Amino acid sequence: MSTTAKAHGMDGTLVEPDWPPLTFEEVRSLLAQFPECGEPVEILSVSPRPFSAASVVSTRSERVFIKRHHRSVRDTEGLLEEHRFMAYLHAHGAPVPRVFAASAGNTAIENGEWTYEVHEASKAVDLYKDAISWTPFQCAAHAYSTGQTMARLHLASQGFAAPLRKPRPLVSGFTIFAAHDIHAAAYLYLDARPALRNDPDARDGFRQALDLLAPFHAELLPLLPSMLPLWTHNDLHASNLLWSGSGPDAQAAAVIDFGLADRTNAVHDLAQAVERNIVEWLVLVQDPACEDVPIHLDHLNALLEGYESVHPLSSEEAAALAPMTALCHAEFALSEADYYLGVLHSPEKARLASVDYLVGHANWFLSNRGQTLLDALRVWTKSHEHHHHEVGKQ
Repeated sequence: MSTTAKAHGMDGTLVEPDWPPLTFEEVRSLLAQFPECGEPVEILSVSPRPFSAASVVSTRSERVFIKRHHRSVRDTEGLLEEHRFMAYLHAHGAPVPRVFAASAGNTAIENGEWTYEVHEASKAVDLYKDAISWTPFQCAAHAYSTGQTMARLHLASQGFAAPLRKPRPLVSGFTIFAAHDIHAAAYLYLDARPALRNDPDARDGFRQALDLLAPFHAELLPLLPSMLPLWTHNDLHASNLLWSGSGPDAQAAAVIDFGLADRTNAVHDLAQAVERNIVEWLVLVQDPACEDVPIHLDHLNALLEGYESVHPLSSEEAAALAPMTALCHAEFALSEADYYLGVLHSPEKARLASVDYLVGHANWFLSNRGQTLLDALRVWTKSHEHHHHEVGKQ
């Protein structure tokens, strides 16, 4: 296969990857530690995702998915946080690929500056393999199936009692806006991430975003006690699902890529799915003054209907979804800026995360177009309350 590899850029274009693709010799050396996987035969694909290097590899016995991280992004401890969660979900019936253990028993392998993991490669269809975050579902039926799958994940996750992840790049947590005093929480967040704390653009963007998002935090604050802690995926874009087929009737068959997972709550995870799939943010990257960013409200309603067909939200959780949708992007944008500053040493990319994404999206939620999305969520909340009231009377 061609050795030319491209990665998804921050503006939606394909760019040179930050990390070199996996080589066959590298794969052969790694899989020698995983005898149950068999010897590699061919590297079948090169993932375009930007934060690591990954490939599907055929071996003499099966296909496996191999991912390589820089140790500053994911060391063994960081990967094991994810693997323990995936193993719990798998054991509780969720459609999550198995992570292979090496002959020594470990699922995360460190070698020099790199950390590796090896997963089973699902036979399901990678229908959205070229789609990036902030691009829409192909149809409302896919949104409905995604909602159902997220609800099943949440049910399977109940009882997984691991604590919050340690501060590390590229995790989508919920700590700042989970606090009563967001400025004190912001100080703690920055203090744990020196690369962010020491960057004037990041600090200034953070301060602007806190001011812009304060009204949404005030709306969420009285509802916070109803947000039960839960380990969640936090990036359930359509591209992190594998599918039963390639048509509009395809069902989500497997959930992949738990890199952003952390202990948040069900509403946060659902809000992230809204943020990732329903708003075409890349239009703002190309035209920051655009007043008509596409919003897919039919997909939004299908996603929520699918979720509630499996696991209905409480009335407080439903009411929290609108403000949470405005807030949920903030910690990942900051974590991304931390990655660009602390790992890639790229102030230019960090500014895109801390200014264009963090501040730009916060501003958008206060615009007419942003209010259109939030109003749709509030209308859904009212219909949710009415439906549950009627059901309660029966």
